[in-house]
Amino acid sequence: MSDTAIDYGAVFQALPGMVALLTPELIYADVNEDFLLMTGRSREDLVGRYLFDAFPDNPNDSAATGMRNLAASLQRVVATGERDVMALQRYDVESVERPGQWEERYWSPVNAPVLGPDGKVVLLVHRVEEVTELIRARGGPTGSRARVMEAELYTRARELQELNDRLRQAHAREREVALALQEAMLPARRQVRHQAVAVRYRPAVGALNVCGDWYDLVDLVGGNRIGVSVGDVVGHGLAAAGVMGQLRSALSAASRVAEGPGQALDVLGRYAHVVDGAESATAVTTFVDLDRHTIAYSSAGHPPPALLHPDGRVEFLDRATDPPLDARPDPVQRPQAETEFTEGATLVLYTDGLVERRREDIYAGLARLADSLVRHCHDDPETLADAVLLDLLPPGGATDDTALVVVRL
Repeated sequence: MSDTAIDYGAVFQALPGMVALLTPELIYADVNEDFLLMTGRSREDLVGRYLFDAFPDNPNDSAATGMRNLAASLQRVVATGERDVMALQRYDVESVERPGQWEERYWSPVNAPVLGPDGKVVLLVHRVEEVTELIRARGGPTGSRARVMEAELYTRARELQELNDRLRQAHAREREVALALQEAMLPARRQVRHQAVAVRYRPAVGALNVCGDWYDLVDLVGGNRIGVSVGDVVGHGLAAAGVMGQLRSALSAASRVAEGPGQALDVLGRYAHVVDGAESATAVTTFVDLDRHTIAYSSAGHPPPALLHPDGRVEFLDRATDPPLDARPDPVQRPQAETEFTEGATLVLYTDGLVERRREDIYAGLARLADSLVRHCHDDPETLADAVLLDLLPPGGATDDTALVVVRL
């Protein structure tokens, strides 16, 4: 299957159950085979037509509310960009064989948005389960009994919708608190004497998918040296933000007294072993000697830093990679490697949200990063950081947060 493009049109037509695609103006864009079968309509009867011209309310029923309820649900989806589950609806359909005669039908609809690159709703997925036979098998509510049942189900659905709204609001508040906590704990670039530094943090799309990633920049003792690190905590939200803060602070302190980055990560790994929530956390740290023009580095399960040389060549620092921080029951000394650079080179550290994508090899993401760095190799760090994020992050935002540090050496 990986060698063959998936025919999503064929997949749509084969979907079990009734599914239609509507424009935000409620015009039928497409319908699947089950939709045509269950409604008794042809594709020509529906595609290109306004929803309620194709399926108006029963004019013989003055109490009919199906059209109004469905329109309200679809408009909510367009306005909020969120899925809307409707209560059971009685929505009579005019008979194809006997025009003018209306058949009593019961439907259970779900409406969902399809978002464009700008985050706006471009299509509506209208999925319907026809439950008329189920209702009849349970005694066939008609007249006032049917209306009471519809009203009760609609009330329950609205109560569930309101509960979901409150949960989303609570999650949004937690996201705001977590982001504020992260911003307070992450260091400003002025904390190092080296001025040609750009730092970026981009939270993930979603209420709680934030606060696992961190970065750190410190002046090292002895000589004209700086330490640059990034890391990633498994998990999201306030708990991850707390663990992130503990690990960042521990590595910052260890880097100031360690002989090298391998020893600093060794200390951090021993500390992570006793921190709840630090399981499988990753980190990479570099010690940059600006006088000797060398970079010593060590990685604990983290994507390799990239070194952009002045001639446009990109070198990934991947010769000292070890498992994540708390991967071993008994921590052992971490490996360390060293490389040289010439003045004008650029060191780039990042977290996996920048390069990793589902169902894609990590090397594809690293190749994209290298290509972006080469194309923007003459930019200053601030411009380069923005260009890399623009090139590599999806237009609608990534599903994982991203930290990025760019240092001109």
